[in-house]
Amino acid sequence: MPPAELILDLRIQPRAARDEIIGYQGDRLKIRLTAPPVDGKANQHLIEFLADSFGVPKRDIVLLAGATSREKRVRIVAPKRLPAVLGRDSSPVSRN
Repeated sequence: MPPAELILDLRIQPRAARDEIIGYQGDRLKIRLTAPPVDGKANQHLIEFLADSFGVPKRDIVLLAGATSREKRVRIVAPKRLPAVLGRDSSPVSRN
């Protein structure tokens, strides 16, 4: 059963070929996004991608820190599902 709330430390790679969760890089979850890091587009795209990946509405994804950085911290309220990379399986989660 997914937790009531998740706090994730992320490392974002903007302007990637596709949207995907790569896996852990050190203590941060690495995510590649197709959006450019301009005018908050990458942040908005990240929220949409995480909402889709965790099965929650966008309003349940909160950017806690790192609005202008590649290193971010997000809160996901009541995730409906967990990507495999957060469990034992280390395969990437992608959307393109």
